[in-house]
Amino acid sequence: MSRVIEFYKYQGTGNDFIILDGRTDHPSLNESTIAKWCDRRFGIGADGLMIVLNPTEAGADFTMKYYNADGKEGSMCGNGGRSMVQFVVDQGLVKPRYKFNAVDGWHEAFVDDNGWVHLHMTSVSQVESTDTNSYKLNTGSPHWVQFVQEIEEFPVVDAGQAIRYSSAFKKEGINVNFIEWQGEKLFVRTYERGVEGETYSCGTGVTAAALVSKKHAPGTHRVAIKTLGGSLAVQFHANEDGSFQDIWLQGPAKFVFKGEITL
Repeated sequence: MSRVIEFYKYQGTGNDFIILDGRTDHPSLNESTIAKWCDRRFGIGADGLMIVLNPTEAGADFTMKYYNADGKEGSMCGNGGRSMVQFVVDQGLVKPRYKFNAVDGWHEAFVDDNGWVHLHMTSVSQVESTDTNSYKLNTGSPHWVQFVQEIEEFPVVDAGQAIRYSSAFKKEGINVNFIEWQGEKLFVRTYERGVEGETYSCGTGVTAAALVSKKHAPGTHRVAIKTLGGSLAVQFHANEDGSFQDIWLQGPAKFVFKGEITL
């Protein structure tokens, strides 16, 4: 028997998501349904789908469940987390600070006076150097970060696919980021697994890129980020041993529209 599901569309610097409020009604969705809804021609269109759930641990305000556009359950999504915080704010849960559970553990967040959502990311214990220009690390999701030149013309999809489907990463997948300094901003372009294409922005990706950009500079930093979808920032502390802590992903998250779809 079919049923009508209410959904919300949000975006964080062009990284867009379908959000369902599962705190009172949690629909059972299979992989093919999620993929169909995320399809930009035959569905709603999104880089992923998220469900807000009631907290599973004391002290949390909610639980975040995230699915990639291919319908498979995903790892942590930074822009998704920021968008979900903005969603619960818009639904009336107004607090100075928020705490929630995601697949990679606890997160804290707040909204500043300019409307930017600040999301505390998981600490990073190490960055693996693959060569002089490339690095591998996990910021809640696995990422490859590579410095390039003339990033506007760089073949992100072709180069990203070659790395993501290489023998080392084909089974589990990896997100691939290409970066270049442009003045005081770090321009980041990302090929995302699960979407299997370039997205306008990737929260865990820009976080990885920012950390790599200051890998050899211990201390507290704030890196301004440029993406195809707009501006972000990442603030963090780099330790002498190459690890990172107190990582905050910062940027806008906006409501786009709401609607209904038949399940």
